[in-house]
Amino acid sequence: MNANETVTSQAQPAGKTLPFQAEVQELLHLVVHSLYSNPEIFLRELISNASDANDKLRFEAATNPELYEGSGELKIWVDYDKAAGTITVRDNGIGMSETEVIENLGTIARSGTKAFFRNLSGDAQKDSLLIGQFGVGFYSAFIVADSVTVRTRKAGLPPESGVEWRCTLSGDEASAYTVAPLTRAERGTEVILHLKEEARDFLSRWRLTELIHKYSEHILWPILMPKEEWDKEKGEYRRTGEWEQVNQGTALWARAKSEITDEEYRNFYRHVAHDFDEPLAWLHAKVEGKHEYTLLLYLPKHAPFDLWDPKPSHGVKLYVKRVFIMEDAERLLPHYLRFVRGVVDAADLPLNVSREMLQEAKALDAIRGGITKRVLGLLEQLAKNEPEKYATFWKTFGRVLKEGIGEDHANREKIAALLRFVSTASEGDEPTVSLDDYLARMKEGQTKIYYLTADSLAAARHSPHLELFKKKGIEVLLLTDRIDEWWTGYLTEYQGKPLVSVTRGADEIEALDDAEKTAVESAAKTHDATLKRLEEALKGKVKAVRPSARLTESPACLVVEEGGMTLHLKRILEAAGQKAPAVEPVLEVNVDHPLFARAASSEGDAFAEWAQLLYEEALLAEGGALEDPAGFVKRVNRLLVG
Repeated sequence: MNANETVTSQAQPAGKTLPFQAEVQELLHLVVHSLYSNPEIFLRELISNASDANDKLRFEAATNPELYEGSGELKIWVDYDKAAGTITVRDNGIGMSETEVIENLGTIARSGTKAFFRNLSGDAQKDSLLIGQFGVGFYSAFIVADSVTVRTRKAGLPPESGVEWRCTLSGDEASAYTVAPLTRAERGTEVILHLKEEARDFLSRWRLTELIHKYSEHILWPILMPKEEWDKEKGEYRRTGEWEQVNQGTALWARAKSEITDEEYRNFYRHVAHDFDEPLAWLHAKVEGKHEYTLLLYLPKHAPFDLWDPKPSHGVKLYVKRVFIMEDAERLLPHYLRFVRGVVDAADLPLNVSREMLQEAKALDAIRGGITKRVLGLLEQLAKNEPEKYATFWKTFGRVLKEGIGEDHANREKIAALLRFVSTASEGDEPTVSLDDYLARMKEGQTKIYYLTADSLAAARHSPHLELFKKKGIEVLLLTDRIDEWWTGYLTEYQGKPLVSVTRGADEIEALDDAEKTAVESAAKTHDATLKRLEEALKGKVKAVRPSARLTESPACLVVEEGGMTLHLKRILEAAGQKAPAVEPVLEVNVDHPLFARAASSEGDAFAEWAQLLYEEALLAEGGALEDPAGFVKRVNRLLVG
């Protein structure tokens, strides 16, 4: 068929009226009222069906070239008529006989494809995965149309074997359809939609082209629309009588990597991600095996606007045989990789009746797992070979990636290796230290990975909990993101080395030598009376008071026992409006500090004030808030002037 040719049909007798199968009536009711959440996908479904018909003809004609009837150039045409209120989608594919029309359009889920598959064997079975179904997606036409006409003729049959199928809704319901004979010179199918009044906004070239770009850009076959030019005299667009292709007609991801330039990859990213910038990196691969799929995925340079939305609107697009199905990263990738953009094109995923939601299937789980590993592999390569690019990625998406520690148990170790930190060994404030870097610098005999959580980097660097570690030259990771308190609860060890917070009890500190441990035990005995007096004065605020092994400069600090909630996490939960359990920390005191000596030599109210001051200083150093700031200031003033 030439671009400017039209299908010629001859009027025929009224035909016969047949009842819909009961399931079809139910399906139509569901379609019209609630099945499809987005009415614009009717065009996707009809173009998909037209593409399927072309695919099927191409397959059949491989062994029976006569089916082409002298024209092997397969296309899809989309047209509209504002005056008549119609949209027409036409193909020159395999077409249907009268029997197939009744089976396919009057009986649910009977597309003829199953019977088609039964006739295949060997390599042909694999090739046939490209052939889709002319299934129930057809009924999506009734979302926007109150009357639908289908005119078709099967390839290889004479012109008088054409068939016309008509159905009109009555009060949003339909119980029957009409089938009539039709003389049709051209093979293939055309579907004519008589639009409802509320759907007439689809009657424009701009609107239809927009939908084609959105849903069917990478359909293999050319999609043609009437060419229009601006008529200055009339002040409107007029048709030139020619047709022009409005889709690319080829799927970039389906081409060999050697045939695609970097600029083509970048341009496709801009299209699929709606981003004017270049991508940071990309991954293009074809996966073969039990489940076959092709992926083309990108890492953006900057965070998408909806990165922190519960349900991001732009993610990885899913195609099945080059037909767009859904845009939902969470179904194809875990939530912590929601920044990834691109496409996945699967060959054999099952679809449910609307194509809007995938059925729960092991195939989907397998594909999701495979894609996840490949994205993490891309990040590993970036971290190893292009550290500057990885630093850009981490600055933008590091907090999101940390979510994977708790969400993805199977890949926890891989994700942990990708984490980056500031540490007490860092020269600057940029997070460049990996856990592997930390392990490589561990002191002889050190068996634990130490970290400190704080509200800010400055607070972490000046924490009294670091004093012993600085003295011993033991590196400590400084964690200042709110999510750090969360993921450290899931990553309890890395490469066999436990992760331990320096704010935990003294039993967790392996940096002490025997002499230091003996000194602490001796101090506990020597100052037992003062320690008990402090415990009594601070009853209800602290669980216990004991000599500190970790303090070298500060007078006191607060620690929690192993398994208890840290004070930092408690503050985060309370700031988020969540109820946090009560935490009674242990007050550790530096018995060699002058403030402790002043407290020990005091009596009565003066001792109570020194005890309160030691506690409040420790709380402030911890990043906590005082219950009575004004009272703290007065107390300090009184003790200073003595």
